[in-house]
Amino acid sequence: MISRRSALLTPLALAAPVAAKPAASGMTLCMHQGTSRAAGYRKSLEGWAKAGITQVELADGLIEEFLKVDTLAAAGRIVKDLGLTAVSGQAGVTELWLPGPNRARLLDSWKIRCERFATLGVPRLYSPSMTTRKITADDYKGTPDCIREAGEAAKQFNITGMIEFTRTSTHLQTLPTTLRMIREANHPNIRPMMDFFHFWSGLNKFEDLDLLQPGELAHAHFQDVADMPRELFDNNSRLIPGDGISPLTRILRKLAEKKYAGSLSVELFRPEIVNADPFTMATQIRSKAGAVLRQAKVV
Repeated sequence: MISRRSALLTPLALAAPVAAKPAASGMTLCMHQGTSRAAGYRKSLEGWAKAGITQVELADGLIEEFLKVDTLAAAGRIVKDLGLTAVSGQAGVTELWLPGPNRARLLDSWKIRCERFATLGVPRLYSPSMTTRKITADDYKGTPDCIREAGEAAKQFNITGMIEFTRTSTHLQTLPTTLRMIREANHPNIRPMMDFFHFWSGLNKFEDLDLLQPGELAHAHFQDVADMPRELFDNNSRLIPGDGISPLTRILRKLAEKKYAGSLSVELFRPEIVNADPFTMATQIRSKAGAVLRQAKVV
C-alpha cells in the first residue's frame, strides 16, 4: 500500500526538474588555412567542406596568391558556395603592436587587410606579436597607443582586431602582458586571442587563464604539443588535438568557465599535414579534435 504522504508527494516529484547536464559552451571546430596551405586557397576550402568542416579561418598569404589569377569577389563566392563561414582572418603585419620607425607603413598594411577581410565578410582579423627586436620599457609604454591606432583602423571597417601573443617574440610573449596592454589601450575593436601552442609551450602558467574576464577572449587557435623538452619546441612540435600531451581538456573547461563560446581554429605546420590532401586531413582532424571537445564537454 502507498502511504498518504507518498501519494501527496509523488506529483511534486514528477514535476520537479531533472538535474540538467552541463550546458555546452558553444565552442566550435574551425580550420585555419595555414594547415592546408600547400593546396592553395580554393582546394583547401573545397576539401574541408567535403569533410564536413563548416567554419574556416582565411590566410592572407593564400588570398594574395589567389588574387594573382582571380578577384576578391570570387574568393568570397567560394566560401559562400561551399556553405562555409569565415570566422576570422590572418594578417601577418609584423610589429603592428610596437612603436617604431615603420609605424605608418605598418598601419597602411593593416588597413589594407582590414578592408580586404571586411569585403569578404570576415568579422575578426588577427596579427601576431612576433618580433626579435630588443624591447625596452619605453616600447611597452608606447604599445597601448599602437593598439589604439590599430583599433581605430579596424573600427573603420567594423572589424575586431586581435593580438596573438607568440612564445618566441621579444614583445607581448605572454597572456598576462597582452591582457595588460589591451586593457590599458581600452579600445573596443581590439581583443585578445589565444593560441594553445604559444600558451602551453611558452612562459605562461595555467593559472594565467584566471586573468581572463568572462567573454573577453575573442578567438583561439587549437592544437596539441609533442612529448619532448620544451627547449626544443618549434612550429613542427604542433600536433593534431588529441595526439600530444597538452592538458587540452583542462584548458577547454577553463575557457568555458570564462564564457568563451567561439571557434577553435586548428593551425598546424608539420609538412606531412600541410602537404596532405585537405579532405583526408580535415577528416582526421575532425575526428580527433571532436573527441577532445566531447571529453571536455564543451560541445
